[in-house]
Amino acid sequence: MTHPNDVAVGIVGLGGIGTHHATKLAERGANLVGGMDIDADTRARFHEEFDLPAYEDEAALYDACDAVLITTPNRFHEEYATSALEAGLDVLLEKPLAHTLESAERIAEAARDAEGFCMVGFNNRFAEPVRVIKHYQDEGRFGETTHVEANYVRRRGVPGRGSWFTSSEVAGGGALIDIGVHAIDLALYFLDHPEVVEVSGETRSEFGGRDDYAYVHMWGDDAGPEGFDVDDSASAFIRGADGSTVSLEVAWATNRPATDEFVVRGTEAGATFDRGSDDLTIHEAGVGGGHHLTDATVETREGDAHAAEQATFLEAVAAGEAPTLNTVEEGLRVQRVIDAIYRSSETGAAVRLD
Repeated sequence: MTHPNDVAVGIVGLGGIGTHHATKLAERGANLVGGMDIDADTRARFHEEFDLPAYEDEAALYDACDAVLITTPNRFHEEYATSALEAGLDVLLEKPLAHTLESAERIAEAARDAEGFCMVGFNNRFAEPVRVIKHYQDEGRFGETTHVEANYVRRRGVPGRGSWFTSSEVAGGGALIDIGVHAIDLALYFLDHPEVVEVSGETRSEFGGRDDYAYVHMWGDDAGPEGFDVDDSASAFIRGADGSTVSLEVAWATNRPATDEFVVRGTEAGATFDRGSDDLTIHEAGVGGGHHLTDATVETREGDAHAAEQATFLEAVAAGEAPTLNTVEEGLRVQRVIDAIYRSSETGAAVRLD
């Protein structure tokens, strides 16, 4: 059997997240064979930093690879994912699946027909506290998990205005599709991905389009409000066919404290997981020796979610078997929820998905 570190892997899209993935691959001693980007300066920087070829054309990279990581802006996911799958490669595609539901559906269709597989980059699933929560759920410690409060809220965290992140044409949306996609996926993962039957939501653009947008730091340069035409926050309620529910709060910017808390509620116990700090607390109740409530802090080992995600991907490629985590079908379900939230906000009414 091929060792995971012998898998020839390339990266399509050599911007910030592409470079991050390249660094993680180098740290694990993976067989990173090159990258591809349409921008000459970006290719030159990658070549200088990693001493690897950087191609202008994806076909040349594909010829050298067994698998690829695709880390381009959302609008270009379909183009590169489908061409890689058609070339017989396995694909790790950064979240979200695509910039629109229609594009996501075409990627999923291509994956169903391909020899290789497509895994979606929901790296938060690989955080150690998330693994502990899933272990406790599998043991039955929580009983039936019925509701998740999913929060991914920044007080002032709009990406550089004028970047592709703040362009609806390229990104497909704003805070909801950028960071909300993580919150939705993690919530549905804790609920074992129920069939979602109804979504009600509201997206808002209250800060990024203002001349007087107040911030301390901004990731990237600020081109001003003319470079911003997306949502900067969203609130939603998601209902599953089995009665499970999700309440969602997402924001790049809002006048409230930042929070990354996920609260998992079950019939026998619950948990609070802080995605930002990795703190995990288990909430239980008992009657033995008198009624009592307990909140137990669980210490988990340090981990690197992106590195663990890459390891899962490369192990699957080496074994020739698609991973059961982060499947393209799960990514498509998340995309349908995102699309439904946007539609619900536009119409002012709940959207049925069944």
